[in-house]
Amino acid sequence: MIARRLTISGRVQGVGFRYALAVEARTRNLGGWVRNRRDGSVEAVVVGPEAEVEAVIAWARHGPPAAHVTGVSVEPTAEAASRFEVVSTV
Repeated sequence: MIARRLTISGRVQGVGFRYALAVEARTRNLGGWVRNRRDGSVEAVVVGPEAEVEAVIAWARHGPPAAHVTGVSVEPTAEAASRFEVVSTV
């Protein structure tokens, strides 16, 4: 099990990014959360088997059809979660 914090930049708000990422994570039985940030980026923590987490990171590099991702920052984190949630903006 690994945990990664993602910060996704570009046109990623108002295009269904959070909900699409949640579907990707839930489909892979991952834990964590996703939220919009006031700076216009999307932040997420993804927890689970390495191959599945890496697959979600790869998906985040392009996102849903209406998104235009310009960058994805990935950092290790010690957070733990058993289910995946969409949480409030910070």
